[in-house]
Amino acid sequence: MNDYSNVDKFKEMCGYDIDGFWYPRVTKIVEIKAKPALYRFYAGMTNFAAGEKVKKQSASEGTMIHEAAEAILLGKKPEIVPLIEPSIKAFAEFLMIRNIQVDSQYVEHRLVNYEHKYAGTLDAIVMIDGRVGILDIKTSQEIYRDYNLQTSAYLAAMKDQVKRLQTRWILRIDQDRPCLNCGAILRSKGGRDKIKIQWGNGFMRGCSHEWGSLEGRIELREFPYWEADFSAFLGAKRLWEWENEEWLRKASYL
Repeated sequence: MNDYSNVDKFKEMCGYDIDGFWYPRVTKIVEIKAKPALYRFYAGMTNFAAGEKVKKQSASEGTMIHEAAEAILLGKKPEIVPLIEPSIKAFAEFLMIRNIQVDSQYVEHRLVNYEHKYAGTLDAIVMIDGRVGILDIKTSQEIYRDYNLQTSAYLAAMKDQVKRLQTRWILRIDQDRPCLNCGAILRSKGGRDKIKIQWGNGFMRGCSHEWGSLEGRIELREFPYWEADFSAFLGAKRLWEWENEEWLRKASYL
């Protein structure tokens, strides 16, 4: 069991107080699931401290991208630091090219599922190609299946409040430098450089790599079938409650 030192700290780190009742947060609940990609990340670092440093810096960069993207979704023109400028430029262009319609009242929207007793904050509700759905923004190096648990919980909480809500998308914002001689790309995040080889895309064995300018990357994937994912989320929630039973009783949740 995690040591949160006291129940107030537990409540602060794991949930929200809403209308006089405390609810666990969706993102905290899904942390109970094993994360193989995270384990591989730590395994590739020289030690745990080095991994924590990269992880912390990556989270800071991700927060900057999220805040800038949120402002753009609200129709604002945020000041963009050079570190994330390619990503945010690509994001703004993608919104325009795909004609993505944003409901401003549901940008960074706090939600509650009273039936299943959890809360969360969704990034946005949008319309893409005539369909209304949850849009969740990620800054990871790929789209992981774990994200389906989070977005299914959001959709289940909002489906009776938002007319025509029927689907969800993961929108991944990233940036990298392409090699001018082969298909490799150089991704720098959290102070760590990682080269990814694009097999079959002009790849040349032994290439010395001449890196081009930094380019923003946008990946959008739709996940329309959410019910099975929500069932899995509720299973994860029950396991999380079991793991934190003592704190949840102190928080008057159980």
